[in-house]
Amino acid sequence: MALTLDTYRLLGRSGLRVSPLALGTATFGTEWGWGAERDEARKLFDRYTELGGNFFDTASTYTNGSSERLLGEFAHTNRDKMVLATKYSTLRQPGDPNSGGAHRKSMLASAEASLRQLNTDYIDLLYVNVWDFRTPVEEILRGLDDLVRQGKVLYVAISSAPAWQVSRMQAIADLRGWSPLVALETEYSLIERTAERDLIPMAREMGLGVVPFSPLGGGVLTGKYRREDQNPAGSVVGETASNRRSLNVALGWVTDRNLAIADAVKEVASELGHTPAQVALAWALNAPDVTAPIIGARTVAQLEDNLGALQVDLTPSHLARLDEVSAIDLGNPHGLLASDHIRTVTTGDMKIETLG
Repeated sequence: MALTLDTYRLLGRSGLRVSPLALGTATFGTEWGWGAERDEARKLFDRYTELGGNFFDTASTYTNGSSERLLGEFAHTNRDKMVLATKYSTLRQPGDPNSGGAHRKSMLASAEASLRQLNTDYIDLLYVNVWDFRTPVEEILRGLDDLVRQGKVLYVAISSAPAWQVSRMQAIADLRGWSPLVALETEYSLIERTAERDLIPMAREMGLGVVPFSPLGGGVLTGKYRREDQNPAGSVVGETASNRRSLNVALGWVTDRNLAIADAVKEVASELGHTPAQVALAWALNAPDVTAPIIGARTVAQLEDNLGALQVDLTPSHLARLDEVSAIDLGNPHGLLASDHIRTVTTGDMKIETLG
């Protein structure tokens, strides 16, 4: 069934309504060597909002602060209609170890910086961006709860953290009456499905809405990469390639497996009369437990193409083909628990799951 940007979804175990596609604003600003200048970024914002979009993703350090500054400028006149999600914990000031990390000092300083850059009195959704393996979870949770109690943050969430830590945090928050996590931002796409092992099942059980980043696999699922682009040595290839394209090649995203998945996406797209990007995004939109994939366009044309995913109607056959070509080994114990080795034994009035 076709969706629209104002077919709002609840974010996790909260009453917050968000669009089914979030607009990532790491493309607002060109400080990272790619992205959109101010006027083009404004066009992206205007087009997304005029179609009913309300969910924006940024971070205090994206494009050296330009992402938040531009988003804050554009959102100012209709601030209360917008759901602004930002993140903290990445290093803001080189040379200052306390300007990064998940601890309270970093959290407060980053949140205050985001409030200034966004030109707003409150942040709708604040993510712990990167797990640092050093800060006690009680310190993180109490700091986030303090920000909520102060009215500077409305909801809290987490990104790029182990599933066992997130579930532990949610249990502690529930027991102590602190603000619960309502969302999990994680990498998830047809070429990166490892979140299905623990992260996504954990989010389902713990009441977190899943907000995938890189749903197009760094652009590989758009079909613009070829097998000759592969470079097993890991260095950047192609002198005429853009910075982003060269980076994806260097990072090892262009592999035989990923290109085979991209080929399957192109086949389905051809059958449906849509673009590969639209089909890849539609798969993510249809994935169980996903609330809103994050799209990151640099031009209005790219944005329009991405939004076309809302109109893609994937049949069960299409979904099965895409799932099969992109399937991963769930590993132990998940593969075993889902296998034919598990059988049900009835003893009296009891049914027991056992290895058979």
